[in-house]
Amino acid sequence: MIYATMARQAPLRQCVRLGLGVLALLFTLAGPALAQERYPAQPIKLLLPFGVGGLADISSRLVAQALGERIGQQVIVENRPGAGGIVAANAALSAPADGYTLTLFANGTAISQTLFKLPYSLVDDFSPISTMAYFDLVLFTDPKGPFRTLDDVIDESRKRQLVFGTINPGSTQNLSAELFRSMTGIDAMIVPFKATPDVLAALVRGDVDVMFESYAALKGAVAGGQAHPLAATGDTRSPWLPAVPTVKESGIADYEVTGWNALFAPAGTPPERVQWLNEALNEVLRQPELRQRFLGMGTEARGSTADEMAAILKRDIDKWAGVIEQAGLKTGQ
Repeated sequence: MIYATMARQAPLRQCVRLGLGVLALLFTLAGPALAQERYPAQPIKLLLPFGVGGLADISSRLVAQALGERIGQQVIVENRPGAGGIVAANAALSAPADGYTLTLFANGTAISQTLFKLPYSLVDDFSPISTMAYFDLVLFTDPKGPFRTLDDVIDESRKRQLVFGTINPGSTQNLSAELFRSMTGIDAMIVPFKATPDVLAALVRGDVDVMFESYAALKGAVAGGQAHPLAATGDTRSPWLPAVPTVKESGIADYEVTGWNALFAPAGTPPERVQWLNEALNEVLRQPELRQRFLGMGTEARGSTADEMAAILKRDIDKWAGVIEQAGLKTGQ
């Protein structure tokens, strides 16, 4: 009887062993696929089209540190400066589209689509992830000079030609001055300088009547009494200069310039990884400590959906293409 029972159990044991063998084989075959699905499994590289020490560099490193802590992998920032952001963008496109190489776009990147002969399409060859930071520009004057409101500037332009100072031609600052001149119709000459300190020196000397620059770049000059913020270019007053009216408030109803930084990945990056990065980045940008650090630099930590970022990029490409055409700037270099 015992023998008969054991005989009946033998096929059952064989079936169990066969089943376990099949499961082991399935897990062996699925192993690489499961490993590929785990993301991120290695550090992520973020390529910046700017040098070390600027607003984009400092804010990106703050985000990279916080994002790395959030995702459990290091986010490595690499500076790849170059005209139009071409060096950083090409480096990103030469890497696999796997979510491990990202790049930073800025409002200046949208300008470069028209100003430079790019070897790629910003819209077709990259996938937006999310905005990262927003900031406006400010119209600055000499605190010892005659201008206290934007109306003072416009009134003076009826008496003589004014001089607007900006950094290099084609920069957001330079095109903001071009847009202001075209929308107001005032008599003004726009003089580009190599760097922000050069424009500030000209403002202090009285060679320049109005300077277009970010608050972040001139925070020290404002505190030291070298520059007076006259009006801000954003849609609403900025939290870092709440007492300063916008250009819109000052009577130029349709004038608005908003700077932004955003993360992009090469086109073809798996959509689920883009979405995962979007959610992680937006969570980081809501952290109170990081938001406060951004405000202290004169910028606002603000995320978006990928679709919202795509719309912003297309909008600004079209907007600045019109300003560049009207200004008669040389393009396609």
